[in-house]
Amino acid sequence: MSDAAGFVAAHTAVSTAPLVPEIRLHLAGEITPIWQASEDWLAARNIPPPYWAFAWPGGQALARHVLDHPGRVRGRRVLDFAAGCGIAAIACAMAGAGRSEAAEIDAVALAAVALNASLNGVVVEGLARDVVGEAPCWDLILCGDVCYEAPMTRHILPWLRRCAAQTEVWLTDPGRAYLPASGLAELAAYDVPTSLELEDRTLRRTVLYRLLPEAG
Repeated sequence: MSDAAGFVAAHTAVSTAPLVPEIRLHLAGEITPIWQASEDWLAARNIPPPYWAFAWPGGQALARHVLDHPGRVRGRRVLDFAAGCGIAAIACAMAGAGRSEAAEIDAVALAAVALNASLNGVVVEGLARDVVGEAPCWDLILCGDVCYEAPMTRHILPWLRRCAAQTEVWLTDPGRAYLPASGLAELAAYDVPTSLELEDRTLRRTVLYRLLPEAG
């Protein structure tokens, strides 16, 4: 087992997310212990904080929608962008996607995705790079809860809009500040139970949108 996979296994427990009990994941039970345990290990390797240790509302909503509507992904090549724990990519693989890929710049996140995929008996291909700017080769791009800070949104949104002119792009959002005000078509909405350790409320209304290309 690699250092990253060993770290994930040592600091998480196998559990499920409230909205998607069908999928087993390596998750942190409480936010503080993993942040403290991981600070030195991650800092020494210049790796981001362990967002992969939690099933965020956006990822849960995507996974729930995919499992409830498998025909939307069956046989298609799907990308879970900024995949975190990989819950959406795993749901796609379980629903019969032709190819399920997870893009992450965090090597530990990709180790978590691989462990989580194995737990569920599916194959998810990890893409260890920033795919922003690449020509889309996917039939569907899934983006769970990605508009949480301004720099991230500025980096990804123009590319996602360009991709939306050629392929289907889904974006879920639980009320983050930087969600674009226009160019979104609502597909579904879910009430996702959350923890006060991670959010400011115990339930997040999370909306699934289809992202539209730039007009004109």
